[in-house]
Amino acid sequence: MRKNREVVTPFIKSSASGGPNTDCVEVAHTADGGRAVRDSKNPEAVQYYTPTEWAAFLTGVRAGEFD
Repeated sequence: MRKNREVVTPFIKSSASGGPNTDCVEVAHTADGGRAVRDSKNPEAVQYYTPTEWAAFLTGVRAGEFD
């Protein structure tokens, strides 16, 4: 269960996203060390991930699980 979903940093997107008017995934830090993720074209729909979930996702990315 999420303890604190408060977003404590601005949402950011990759510098490789294609410019300011491109729809992209944006990520921000939450107060408990997790991450908040949203689609820039639908910023009200935010998905929250615990620090453990986010670490597992990054491990999968680095291992090529999503290629």
